[in-house]
Amino acid sequence: MSAHDDDADLQPTFAEGFKLGAEKSVDEYAELDKNDESLNRWKASLGIGAPGAAAASGPKVTVLSLSLKSSTLPADKVMDLSNPAVVETYKKNPFNIKEKVEYNVVIKFRVNHGIVSGLRYMHAVKAAKMTVDTVEEMIGSYGPKPDGSAHEVTLPTDESPGGMVARAAGTYTVTSKIVDDDRQEYAKFQWSFKLTKDW
Repeated sequence: MSAHDDDADLQPTFAEGFKLGAEKSVDEYAELDKNDESLNRWKASLGIGAPGAAAASGPKVTVLSLSLKSSTLPADKVMDLSNPAVVETYKKNPFNIKEKVEYNVVIKFRVNHGIVSGLRYMHAVKAAKMTVDTVEEMIGSYGPKPDGSAHEVTLPTDESPGGMVARAAGTYTVTSKIVDDDRQEYAKFQWSFKLTKDW
């Protein structure tokens, strides 16, 4: 599987005519429309105007983990994305995913500085080098939390495929990617899974 093939499957979609505005600093956002109560609530939800804003250095967003949650799963399957050596093992050591169950993807990330606009999660699933599924889910726009803690977002419920044909496909390879409206990539990694009758 080439990186070129993955990139073709993982292009963010935008509404026709979408134009991203000029990037503004947190201080510039804080000064905009100070008397607009609704806008001030929105700015506060992004951490704008909070004391102790971080200096702009390093990546704007650090993706910490991706988890699979299901009411049928005894414990969440958590992929630690903070250690590149560990991330490499996720492709070689497939997870077992129970067929025909509802699950959620949960993404944990930290905004280090500034405002990230239109953060989205995408993945492409391949079996035998053929793309069998693609997903693009909007995460949203975020700023740094005043206490420096991470954001955790649960994506909409999905259902794993099932049946003898799906199980017979063997190992599925997933390329996951997290980008923003500027197409800035904050994480891209591969992991794999097998469909089984039980977790």
